[in-house]
Order: sequence, then structure tokens, then C-alpha cells
Amino acid sequence: MTRLRALPRAHLIAGICMVALLLYPAVNPWEPYPQGVLLVGFLLAIQASSWNIISGYGGYTSLGHSMFLGIGSYTAGILALRWGINPLWVAPLGGVVALLVALLIGSVVLRTRGHAFVIITIAMLLAAQILAINFKGLTQGSDGITLELPFWSRDFQNMPFYYVFLCLLVLTVLFSAWLRRTKFGAGLVAIREDEGKAASIGVNTTRFKIVAYAASAFPIGVAGGVYAYYLTYINPVGSFAILGSVTIVLATLTGGRGTLYGPVLGAFIVNLVSEAATVYGGGTQSRVLLFGAALMLVVLFLPKGILPTVEAWWRRRHPEEVEYTDQAGALSRGPMTTRERVRPEVVSAGVRDEAKAGAGDDKPLLDVRGVSKRFGGLTAVDGADLTVRPGTITALIGPNGSGKTTLFNLITGGMTADSGEIWFDGKRVDAMSPWKRGHLGLGRTYQVTRLFKDMTVQENVVAPLPDSRWRTMFAGAVHGHEAERARDLLDIVGLGRMAGQPAGSLSYGQQKLVELAQVLMLQPKLILLDEPAGGVNPSLLGRLTEVIRELNASGVTFLIVEHNIPLVLELCDPVVVFSHGAPIAEGPPARIREDPLVLDAYLGDDWRPAAADPPADHSPEAATGEAVR
Repeated sequence: MTRLRALPRAHLIAGICMVALLLYPAVNPWEPYPQGVLLVGFLLAIQASSWNIISGYGGYTSLGHSMFLGIGSYTAGILALRWGINPLWVAPLGGVVALLVALLIGSVVLRTRGHAFVIITIAMLLAAQILAINFKGLTQGSDGITLELPFWSRDFQNMPFYYVFLCLLVLTVLFSAWLRRTKFGAGLVAIREDEGKAASIGVNTTRFKIVAYAASAFPIGVAGGVYAYYLTYINPVGSFAILGSVTIVLATLTGGRGTLYGPVLGAFIVNLVSEAATVYGGGTQSRVLLFGAALMLVVLFLPKGILPTVEAWWRRRHPEEVEYTDQAGALSRGPMTTRERVRPEVVSAGVRDEAKAGAGDDKPLLDVRGVSKRFGGLTAVDGADLTVRPGTITALIGPNGSGKTTLFNLITGGMTADSGEIWFDGKRVDAMSPWKRGHLGLGRTYQVTRLFKDMTVQENVVAPLPDSRWRTMFAGAVHGHEAERARDLLDIVGLGRMAGQPAGSLSYGQQKLVELAQVLMLQPKLILLDEPAGGVNPSLLGRLTEVIRELNASGVTFLIVEHNIPLVLELCDPVVVFSHGAPIAEGPPARIREDPLVLDAYLGDDWRPAAADPPADHSPEAATGEAVR
């Protein structure tokens, strides 16, 4: 269940407000001023809801989004003059041009994030203003473009614009809601929470960000075309004003960034306060001062916005009953049964032939060849070689700081190797993006769980993308066969009843289990487990071992980093020992635990075999000596 479903009261209240807004002009048709104030509020709400797609869902803060309102306005104005038609008919083309510009800009500026991205978006807004001033043959420069007056009778005043903007607002909110409920929307939230983790589960972060940026520009561009006809005059300074972008940001932050209705609520509040400042406070200068103070107060005292704050207060006053799974019994309700794992080296040739494996089984699934990674003067991985064969549960052990997790990051694409090659399933992957490696069947869990804490447990499990098809990208996030499979996986790990809970509310051990279910959604060929036993109740380890064995018997290969040596010796074969960024030993557990080099480098004296007692002396002299003593 998504956040949208978790708050049905919000939909009811929104429906009531929409009916009231629809009826208002009919109830009070002769008051153009309130209609005009509400109309501008609709426009701001459209911009805030659109901005929320890239900045609220995706986490990329843009301070130049009012640029798309100006682009839409100029597009409609220029085409209306040149073609001699009404600007309303070409307003959708304003959205199309804004979308195309956003695609072009996004493919460049979305390579950055944080402060750099914010500064670049401001620069793009100012650049658009300069271009509008200097391209006089197209935009008429500082003189601006004057459009014809509305074609309807003055008796209707602003009522047609009122309903057009209200319609656009409803469509924008519905569009935003639909996006949030798709895997595209879930991927955007995943990018906001942890972009590196999102890439590792198959989310094409580059495509998602560019599409989100373009999607956030289109409604604003359409609204800009209508707004040009409403004003009947367009000029560069008014169309590309940075104060417009600040107002959009303030509205969204006030209502609740990342929520569906928060930007709409914030837009109406900011618009009413702005109108009051204009009427009673002396005009534009007071508005700028008021907006600056309001933005500071919101960041300090309402960092999550009004709606999330109210929701948190409501949950404290009316707490839901949360089930905390007994970890000792978790995983016990799954349909899996334990079977003894057959070692690959003892599988008969006849069984191999029957499985149509043949000589192909000798080909490694993962082949790391001479990989190195340096951080300044520190060499974390030093010419490492590692081979993982299909069907095995391979352990990678070694002291802290030996480079195990760094090697995991190089294999999955979280880091780029300085030298060497990485091959997976017959393909060289060291130059591939992380999401492409995920699509090939390479999955990973982390030493410290990296779930998307603001998403529900079920949303976390369905977030992985098995491929990069557009159809998959815009499929429903919590519906269909994938949602059913997610529920099955959660039942297997004993957390099915907590599917609707925020992932951040789970215990650490439960988050480990959810992360395992999340990786299994990719249907991986190889799973890299980084300390799976860390933070998990010891009573759970036995069953966790059984699940890993069962998954391995079904065809999943594992590479495990773990410091729980008894678990490693029981579960894994072969065992690879890492030290100083390179493997120093490899073999079956029995040989590794007795290897002098491994004992000196990692296991220590506690694992050394006890010294054998000297043979007993049964000679008469020894017996006499014993009697004397």
C-alpha cells in the first residue's frame, strides 16, 4: 500500500475542495477579483506540482523552473502572431517545446547534483532571459509581445481562464499521482533516498532523471501558453524572473515536498500571503522580503512541510498497531524446504549431461582478473584475481580493511577499477553501468542496510527493475504479478504482514531480510552478500543458512563476505581469503582453517590445531619413576 492509499481522507478532502472551486464562479459570478486571485493560485499550484516531480520525488532541487513558464508563454505568443490563431490552440505546443528544452538541458545538467545542480539551473534561467532580450527578430526583445484580447464577452471576465487553469491543475495532479504509482515514480524516490543503491537494483538513474525533468516541464509549458493569453503581454524580465522560481520552491516546501497534495496546499497559502503583501504591504519589495523570511521559517520550523507534519502528529495521536516479527521464527512460514547442497566437484558426469550442462559448467560465472583500486596513496585492491563458479556458495573472508567491500563495489559498479577486467556470465562488465549489471543478474546486499526508508516495505521489494524497457518503467509499482511475487518473498522472510509499514520503522535485522527479498526480485544469477549475519538475531542464523542453501539449490550462486567464521565453514565452499587487497589462499573450508598463512594473517591462534600429546612410555624404568614420584 502506497502513501496515497494510506491517506484516503486526503483524497476525500481534495474532492470536496475541487467541487467547491468548480461551483464558486457560479455562486459568486460578479466578483472578478477573488476569481483572479484563485486563478493565479491555480497557476502556482500547477508549477509546484510539476516541480515536485523532479525535486520532490527525484530529490534534485531546481531553482530555474519558472524558465519553462516563460518558454511556454513565448512559444504560444510567437506562434499565435505568426499563424494568426488564438494562443489557446497552441498552448499545448508550449508544453512540447518546454519538454524538448528540458530533455536537452537535463541530459547535460543532471550529470551534477547538490549545489552544482542548483547553481546551473539558476544560470539557465538567466540565460533564457538574456536570449529573449537579444533575439529581437523572434521575441521582439525588451519591447515584448502583445497578444489580442480574449474573444469572449467581457461579461464572462476571467471565468474561462479560471476553469482552464483549474482543469490544468487537476490534470497535473492526476499526472503526478499516476507517475508516483508507477515503477518510474518508485525509482525516482529510490534515487532521492540513495542514488547508488537505486542503480544497483536496476534503476537506470540517468534516464529516470532526464525523463522526470522533462515531465516536470511539460505542464508548466502548457500553463505558460495559457498564461500568455491571460496577460496578453509577454516580456523577458517578467517571463524569466527568478522570484517566480523561488515562489515555486517556497510553495512546495510549505505544503510538503514529495507528497501529492502538499504542493497544491502550499501554493494556495503562498499565493494568498503574496496577495496580502501586495495589497497591504507596499508591493514587490515587501513580497521579496516576506518570501525570504517565510522560506527561512519553513526550513527551520517546518522542514518536512505542513502535510507531513500533520500526518506525523496524527500518527502519534492515533498510533497504528505494528507487528514486530519474532525473528527466531521469521522465515519459518515460507514454502522452502531444506535440501542438502551437492558440491559441484562431486556431481557426476551423467547428472551434468542430464541437466544439459556439459563442459559449460567449467566456465566461471564471475571472473575478476588483475583488478586494482587506489585511493591516493592507499591501494585498497591490488591486482586481485577471483573466480566464482556457477552453483557454488563462495566465501570471501579476511581482516577488516583488506579490500573485500571495495572489491564488491568494483564488481557491482559502485566504483570504477583503475586497472583489470571483470567478467560476468561471459560478458565483460567493468565498463558497464551498475543498472546494466543488475539486469544481467548481478545482485547485492550491503553491510549496513541501504533500504529506502521513506518507502513502504512492499515498495522497497518491487523497486528493482529486471530490464530497461519503457513498458517496465511505466508499469504499476504495487500491482500485477510483480506485486504478488513481492508479497510471496516477504512471506518467505516472515515479513508479509508488514508490507505496508515504512521500511525505516523496521528493526535492523528485519531490514536485512527485506533487503534480501529486494535482491531476489531481480531473479539474480549471482548474489553478493556483505555480512548477512551482521546485526541479525543469532537464533535466526540457522534458518537463514537454510534459505541460502535452498536458493543455491534452485540455481542461485552466492559470493559472501562474512566475519562469522563458524557460519562460513558450515555454509561455504570454496573459501577465498583476502589480505592487503589480494587473495592469499583459496580452497575448501577444511584446508583453509589449517593453512598457516591464513592463520597468521586472519584466523589467529584460536584456530590452530592443538599440539598432539607425546606417546605414552610403558617401559619398566618409567613405571619405577612414576612410583617414586
